[in-house]
Amino acid sequence: MVPPPARYLVFFQYLGTKYSGVMETSNDQLLIGVQNYLEKAAQNLKPVVPIKFCISSRTDSGVHALCNSAHLDIQRPPGKPAFKEKQLICCLNYHLKDEPIRILKAHRVTDSFHARFSALSRTYIYRLLVGCAHYSEIPVFERDLCWAPLGSYLNVPAMQDAAQFLLGTHDFSTFRSLNSETPFQSPVKTIFQADIQPSSGFLSHHYEHRKLEFWEVKFRGRSFLYRQVRRMVGALVAVGQGKLTPHHIKELLEMKDSRAFPSYAMAPASGLFLKSVEYNEADLDTTLAPGE
Repeated sequence: MVPPPARYLVFFQYLGTKYSGVMETSNDQLLIGVQNYLEKAAQNLKPVVPIKFCISSRTDSGVHALCNSAHLDIQRPPGKPAFKEKQLICCLNYHLKDEPIRILKAHRVTDSFHARFSALSRTYIYRLLVGCAHYSEIPVFERDLCWAPLGSYLNVPAMQDAAQFLLGTHDFSTFRSLNSETPFQSPVKTIFQADIQPSSGFLSHHYEHRKLEFWEVKFRGRSFLYRQVRRMVGALVAVGQGKLTPHHIKELLEMKDSRAFPSYAMAPASGLFLKSVEYNEADLDTTLAPGE
């Protein structure tokens, strides 16, 4: 008799520069998705049925994740116990060792748990670098990991004022890019947190004489529209550069029209990180006994 599959929630991180995004793509493309590599690694677990990862949070090409999540079902041959969490982490990471992808944690969860729909919120951070007059001045260790808008100054207090207009529940139509899912997705979203804080660069204390400033823009919400975070960050940077006023953010929201968004204000993918996906702790504290 074949035992029922065991469901796991895994948390994983990746550098997104070399991938088409997190979602699976056909293997004949020049760039393929993080999911392709996860599922290739999972086949080494010798499951009865091929393993599919159900990703909680979609990220585009060039976008990174400090911590994304997915659930997967593993059906083992008769007589084989379910994997213990540490066993699963070690095996997947062994087969991912050549890729900038790492499994961080694993939890055995109930069959009704869903990585995407059980999530309470998602938190994104966007890294900004201020003080570079040209792209070539970005420290080599920060390439593809931040955005350095041209100029030596951003009016951060004005950006912080503007960010307050994004808090709460709004129709974010102006702040989404159009794609095939647009007609089926409500533009109404809720932003729980929007703030801008000073940050640091990789080993930046060794080049303090360059007077570079690092900032992090953070957004937390239940879910986000396609490229919503990049548009919100780009608009805030435009405020910091004096191209828009804080009140313009409120006006853009009220327009509810994607075409009204300034074409110059889209932030690039490289500075964006999915920081975390939050769940109810009770959903992760299962009484199931993996391996038994």
